[in-house]
Amino acid sequence: MSTRRENIERICSAITPLYDPREARNIAEWVLCESEGISRSQLLVFANEESTIENLDMVISELASGRPVQYILGKGEFMGDVYDVGEGVLIPRPETEELVAWICSDTADMRRAGLAGRSEVRILDLCTGSGCIAIALALNIAESKVVALDISPEALDYARRNVERLAPEVQIIEGDVLSGAERCVDGKFDIIVSNPPYIPASDIATMHINVRDHEPHRALFVADERPLIFYEAIADSALKLLHPGGRLYFEIYEKLGSELCSMLQAKGFINITLRCDLNDKPRMICCQRA
Repeated sequence: MSTRRENIERICSAITPLYDPREARNIAEWVLCESEGISRSQLLVFANEESTIENLDMVISELASGRPVQYILGKGEFMGDVYDVGEGVLIPRPETEELVAWICSDTADMRRAGLAGRSEVRILDLCTGSGCIAIALALNIAESKVVALDISPEALDYARRNVERLAPEVQIIEGDVLSGAERCVDGKFDIIVSNPPYIPASDIATMHINVRDHEPHRALFVADERPLIFYEAIADSALKLLHPGGRLYFEIYEKLGSELCSMLQAKGFINITLRCDLNDKPRMICCQRA
């Protein structure tokens, strides 16, 4: 039998061609902790004990092929909570946590400014995927009513499972934003948020193997000819669905920030703000319906 330390080194050795050493070690430790049901601190203290992980060769083979560790374990982390994920649904990412934090901060400001006599904040999450944005907003914004929409049956299956476990009050709806989100939901909203497909298809070849070969292309890529297709459709729907003064938030492709700002301005949105993430890349936009 191998020790935990030895198995971590085996995993790291197999996947360092795909990941930098620090990320490879994080993946290896996560796999071992989840498989053996121990914490990171227990792993540190008892690293030289015999490892009880099963099917290690199979796990190493899958990791070395580029299959995301989240798909192997069936879970991903977002805003401190654990989400069910698997093939067919986008893996939650830390950059999206920054967008959620921005919305939560802004919502506090909106409440202080008043919501035209409404106590409940109505939020619509479009292209919800695993439901992580919708659920995190429901958990972090008091007196909120959150509706989440997606077209993918696979993604909706995971979203429903995550909602049932973490935030049963979130409403899940199947619908196509390109055909008009306003056809799928009722009433007006104070906030609309979306992390839609936005990576040009010409970038597929440059993507990391774990994204390119395993995550759903439908949730990631758009045709080079119309890179803003989802943003345009959602912005049009937002003009119909937002209360006056309501806010629209997007996670964006870092190379399209100026084009998005111009498009939103042309459609009549005001107070357009482009924000960089922690890596100093322009990755988020907020604007308001006049």
